Amino acid sequence: MSVSQVRPGLYLSGLDASLSRSVLASRNVTLIVNVSGLEEVPYPELDQLQVLPVPVLDRPHAPLMCYFDQVAERIHGNRTGSTLVHCTAGRSRSPALIMAYLMRFEALSLRQAHEVVLEQRPFVRPNAGFWRQLLDYERRLFGRTSLRMASTTSGVLPETLDHTGAGYCINI
Repeated sequence: MSVSQVRPGLYLSGLDASLSRSVLASRNVTLIVNVSGLEEVPYPELDQLQVLPVPVLDRPHAPLMCYFDQVAERIHGNRTGSTLVHCTAGRSRSPALIMAYLMRFEALSLRQAHEVVLEQRPFVRPNAGFWRQLLDYERRLFGRTSLRMASTTSGVLPETLDHTGAGYCINI
């Protein structure tokens, strides 16, 4: 059960950790953001535990962006304890939502938000569709983007420019 602390009071995990009473209690989790695609999840009975369901599948055309603001506001407004954002594996949907939160409430660029999440959970890999939605969200928030999508032999991936001006993919 891998739980990653992205910020004080903000955790990222897969489904298994969200089902553990000890994981939730030891981190004082009072809000779970469930992006697992499962409607009925047998969370432990804990006082003050609220669950925000985000019914989005891990597919490139799934409308995750529709939930960016709602989830970010709930995370930001959770003053009673910690927040755990989880999907099935904690690799695509839940990290994308946390990156959106970091852009909205910490004013980080998408590149910076990705670096923060990746530092705590090195195996995050949002799908290409979620990257596109995050780029659109970044453009909406800041009027610019810090990444671009590029065609590679591995498919379409987010790319950033290094200090020499050469592009490199950040999601491989």
